[in-house]
Amino acid sequence: MSQWSQVQQLEIKFLEQVDQFYDDNFPMEIRHLLAQWIESQDWEAASNNEAMATILLQNLLIQVDEQLDRVSQEKNLLLIHNLKRIRKLLQGKYHGNPMHIAVIISNCLREERRILAAASMPVQGPLEKSLQNSVVSERQRNVEHKVSAIKNSAQMTDQDVKYLEDLQEEFDFRYKTIQSLEQSDKNSALIKQEMLALQAMLNTLDYKRKEVLSKIGRVIHEIDMLMSNMLTEELLDWKRRQQIACIGGPLHGGLDQLQNCFTLLAESLFQVRRQLEKLDELLTRLTYDGDPIPVQRPQLLEKVNFLLYNLFRNSFVVERQPCMPTHPQRPMVLKTLIQFTVKLRLLIKLPELNYQIRVKATIDKNVSTVSNRRFVLCGTHVKAMNMDESANGSLSVEFRHLQPKEMKSSAGSKGNEGPHMVTEELHSISFETQVCLYGLTINLETSSLPVVMISNVSQLPNAWASIIWYNLSTNDPQNLSFFNNPPAATLSQLLEVLSWQFSSYVGRGLNSEQLNMLAEKLMGQQVSYSDYQLSWAKFCKEHLPGKSFTFWVWLEAILDLIKKHILPLWIDGYVMGFVSKEKERILLKDKTPGTFLLRFSESNLGGITFTWVDQLENGEVTFHSVEPYNKGRLAALPFADILRDYKVIMADNVPENPLKYLYPDIPKDKAFGKHYSCQPNEVSKPSDGGVKVTIHILNDSTEPHSPSDLLPMSPSVYAVLREHLSPTAIETAQVVPY
Repeated sequence: MSQWSQVQQLEIKFLEQVDQFYDDNFPMEIRHLLAQWIESQDWEAASNNEAMATILLQNLLIQVDEQLDRVSQEKNLLLIHNLKRIRKLLQGKYHGNPMHIAVIISNCLREERRILAAASMPVQGPLEKSLQNSVVSERQRNVEHKVSAIKNSAQMTDQDVKYLEDLQEEFDFRYKTIQSLEQSDKNSALIKQEMLALQAMLNTLDYKRKEVLSKIGRVIHEIDMLMSNMLTEELLDWKRRQQIACIGGPLHGGLDQLQNCFTLLAESLFQVRRQLEKLDELLTRLTYDGDPIPVQRPQLLEKVNFLLYNLFRNSFVVERQPCMPTHPQRPMVLKTLIQFTVKLRLLIKLPELNYQIRVKATIDKNVSTVSNRRFVLCGTHVKAMNMDESANGSLSVEFRHLQPKEMKSSAGSKGNEGPHMVTEELHSISFETQVCLYGLTINLETSSLPVVMISNVSQLPNAWASIIWYNLSTNDPQNLSFFNNPPAATLSQLLEVLSWQFSSYVGRGLNSEQLNMLAEKLMGQQVSYSDYQLSWAKFCKEHLPGKSFTFWVWLEAILDLIKKHILPLWIDGYVMGFVSKEKERILLKDKTPGTFLLRFSESNLGGITFTWVDQLENGEVTFHSVEPYNKGRLAALPFADILRDYKVIMADNVPENPLKYLYPDIPKDKAFGKHYSCQPNEVSKPSDGGVKVTIHILNDSTEPHSPSDLLPMSPSVYAVLREHLSPTAIETAQVVPY
C-alpha cells in the first residue's frame, strides 16, 4: 500500500494535520494524482543536488502533462482548469530554483510519515498532551469570537458617528439660518421657538458625542483586554508549538487563525482611529462649554496608537526558523559558508503594506554580551515583504541565500572555524523593519530561536543535541547564555522527544518498551522515570559506563544506520531495536526454535545484530548472536538479503539458515520478502580464480566461538566452497582462504 493510501485512511484529526502543510507550494491535487511516482523518487537527495532536482522538476511537469491529457479525454473541465493552473504555478515558481521544490516535497513526505507514525502510536507523552489541551482549544475559539464581536462593535460605532455627523450638519444649517435673519425677525415668537429647538438639538448632540466616545472607549478597552490576555497567550502558545515542532514534535498549525485575529484587530483600531479623526473634524466646526471631545479624544487617540504599536510589534514573527536545505530535519543548526533559509511573516494583512516593508537580517546583534566569536551574514540580507509568494496571501518574506561567516579575530588571524567550534554556544539572527501607515511609523524587530554554528558536518549531531535540549527545557526564545548553566530535563519529556526524533527522521516513533530500554540506558537501572530529572551532562557529555561514547552519540549513530541502511524494515516495525541482552533472552526462551529478533548493538556505534533461539536434544534452550553489522558491511549487502541468505554449518556438515520466525511468530519470508533482492547474492571470484569465504561450524555450545564467525553465507557460497574444500576441511576449518 502506498504511503498516500495509508494517509487517506487516517482519522479526521490526523487528516487535518496533513491538510496544514499542503498549499500552492506543493498542491495536494498533484500529491494525490501522482502518488506512486512521487514516492518512488529520491526528493531528499535532490534537495542537495541541483542537477538531480532539475531533472525531477522536468519529470514532474511531464507527469502533470500526462495527467492533463488523461483528464482532457475525460472532459473533466474543473480538473483540467486546476491542472493547467498548477502546472503554470510550478514552472513559474521553481524554474530558477528546482532544489526548492525538492526540499518542499521531501518535507511533505517526511511529515506524512511522522503523522502515520503518530497515528500508530496511541500513547501521547506529556508534551504533546499539553499542546493539545482542551483549555487551549477553548481559548482559541474564545479569541476568534471576541475578535469578531469587537469588529462588529467598531462597525456599529461607525454608524453612530455618521448619525452624529448628520445631526450636527442639521444643527449647523438651522443655526446659520437663524443667524442670517434680521434682528427684528429674531425677536419673533417663531424664532424663539426655533431657538429652543436648537438648544434641544445641542443637548442631543452633547449626549450623542458622549455616547460615541463611550462606545469608542469600550471598543478600545475590549481590544486592550483581549491583547493583554488571551491573544498574547495564544501567540506565546503558537511560539511554543513551533519550538516543539522544530525538534520533531507535532505540526504547529494556527498561524493563519492568528493572522485573521491580528488583521481584524488592526482594522478595528484603524477604524476607531478614523472615528476619532472625524470627531476632531466635527469639533473644529462646533464646540461648546462642557464639550467631551477635547477632553476625552486625546487620551483615546493615544491609547489607540499605543495598541497599534503593540499589535504590530507582536505581529512580526519568524514563520519558519533558520534551516539548511541540506538538513531539513535539523533546523537551527547552521554551517559556516553554507546557505540557509528563514521565513518571516507579518500577521497583519493589509494591502497598503504590500512591498512597502523591507526587512533587514543581522546576526549576533548583541554578540559582545554573549560570545567572543563574531559572525556576519553573506548574501541578500535585505528583502521586501509581499503577498505574492504565499498561498494564503499573507505578508511574508523568505530569505534563501544567507550564509553565516565567522569574522577574523582582531589580531588578524582566522577566527574559531574548525572542528573545535563549540556546539553549545548559541547565536541569534535578528530581523528589523519599519511600518509607515496612516501617519504612524512603527519600528519592528524579531529574532529567530537560538541557533548553533558549526564548521564541519561531523559537529552536527552534538549541535542538534544542544538544539533539542534548549527547546525542550525553556520557553524563553532568546536565552543565549542557556548553556552556562543548563537546567535538568524531565526524563519522561526527554524520552518523548527522542521518540519524535525517530518518527520525524526515520518515519516511525518508539513504543513504551523501547522507551523503557532507553530509560534504563540513561539511568543504569530499572526506574520509574515519570518525574526523574536528567542532567545535560548525562545526556550528551558523559560517556556511558564502560564505553568510549555518550548516550546521544550512540543514539544518533542508530538514527543514521536506520536512515541509510534499514529504513524500510524500521518503518514496517520489524526492528525491535532497543532491547537489552537480558530482556532479549526472556522474550526468546519460550519461542519456537529459529525465532529471532533484531536489536541495536550497545557496544558498537551504529551496529545492528540478531539473536535466535535454538533447542538441544536434551531440551536445553540455547541462544546464538552475531557480530553487529555496521554501515560498512551493510553498504555492501542489504540487511534483508543478509537475513535471507544467512547460513551456519551444523555439526553434520549441513548448511542451514537458522532464522525461521521473526519475533514473536512471523515467518521470515513474510516479514522481509518484499525487501529481498531479486536473486540471492552470488560469490564473485578473485582475479586469481580462488575463493575467499568465511564460515562458522556450529556445534552444541550455547554461544559461537566468536561473534565475527557468524557471517552470511548463501547456497551459492556453499556450492563453491564444496568445489574447493573436502568435507574434512569444512568440518575442521572456520576461516579458509584459497
